[in-house]
Amino acid sequence: MITFDKAQQYILDIPKFAGKHTLEDTGRLLDMLTGGNRNSKIIHVAGTNGKGSVCAYLRSILAESGASAGMFISPHLETIRERICIGNEMISEEDFVKVFEQVLKVVKKDEWQYVSKGHEPKNCHPSYFEYLFLMAMTYFAQKSPEYIILETGLGGRLDATNSIKRPTVCVITEIGYDHMQYLGDTLEEIAGEKAGIMKPEVPVVLMDKRRSITEILKEYADKAGSCVHIVRKDDISEVNIGNKKIDFSFHTGYYNYVGLSLSTTALYQTENAALAVCAAGILGKEDARIKEESIRRGLMEAYWPGRMEEICPGIYMDGAHNEDGIEAFLDSVRSSRCKGRRLLLFGVVADKQYEKMIRQIADAGLFSEAAVTVLETDRSASLDKLREIWGQYNIYCSFHQNAKEAYHHLLSDRKEADNIYIAGSLYLIGQLKALMRRIPDD
Repeated sequence: MITFDKAQQYILDIPKFAGKHTLEDTGRLLDMLTGGNRNSKIIHVAGTNGKGSVCAYLRSILAESGASAGMFISPHLETIRERICIGNEMISEEDFVKVFEQVLKVVKKDEWQYVSKGHEPKNCHPSYFEYLFLMAMTYFAQKSPEYIILETGLGGRLDATNSIKRPTVCVITEIGYDHMQYLGDTLEEIAGEKAGIMKPEVPVVLMDKRRSITEILKEYADKAGSCVHIVRKDDISEVNIGNKKIDFSFHTGYYNYVGLSLSTTALYQTENAALAVCAAGILGKEDARIKEESIRRGLMEAYWPGRMEEICPGIYMDGAHNEDGIEAFLDSVRSSRCKGRRLLLFGVVADKQYEKMIRQIADAGLFSEAAVTVLETDRSASLDKLREIWGQYNIYCSFHQNAKEAYHHLLSDRKEADNIYIAGSLYLIGQLKALMRRIPDD
């Protein structure tokens, strides 16, 4: 009998023997699993930063509009089941095992056919992300939500989610430097990969964060035959950070100026919310339930963990894990209320541009102390390397073998008026959330 733990371990072990499929391969497996049952309207979201937040805002807007929505996102923070959900409910362990077995059966059948034609079996098995995507789409085919929100894993053009040929709307969030070993060394190359989700006659929503990138994305949209809807910075105005929320005005062609509120103090979420509002306006052309009031309620009710999340009074977590993410995090820290010192807990994976991230943090001059840790993953930057880089800057640092040790160090040094900020990697956020669940009194 396959248990949830066994199914999960199988998926975790996939990178040891899987090669990446082509989109045609993934599409073929998807047809075998779902029988071509794709009646749900699909919202496809790509970008460097903010994808998950846009997905969460759209999910909440659809829920407040009375529409059912499945959502497939990555990465997860605490449990792999977070990646597949309908509404606010992540897939149960029982259903996870059920669709895992269904995918495995089809994969084994496909492997046999593949090998029988003379191919190597190692090139036949879906990758970690592809397997989970196939599980998600199998689950959604069975549950039949009205909408499916798909977040790309990496890039867009060759991403497994791009095997979906006819989404209802596409969204491309901020483009920045990340995963350059796969997507290219320049923002223009990265933008080209993200633009790969654009489809003929499918509207695409863009954030005009960098003018040069916007022009490149518009060129790709013209070539793809996509209608472009651009959210500009000056469409967002009258931003006011209050007690654990942000109020702002957003100018949209659908509802003119609307007053909106978010249950967060993360300034960057106004841009992600604006993208979601624009996408919702497009959906509302065909779905009369999506109205200004349901959009307003959906934004206010949305919850997305690990994005300037205040997990305890004066303790904030933010999943900033690249240069643009760190800059947005620092902007939010500057705007946050703190009567005492600001203390930072930092951990990062080795394949990020962490030297630049550390320089950004040090140059900002916001933190009195940094507790630096390694992460519980073989991708973590080493403590020796982190010590070397942080040592170049005039900021007091302590170095720790694990996140628990670093966290308790800051707690022991913290005064009542001090704030603690945790940033650098989503791995770190997940580890600390799990830790705090075990020590709720700290």
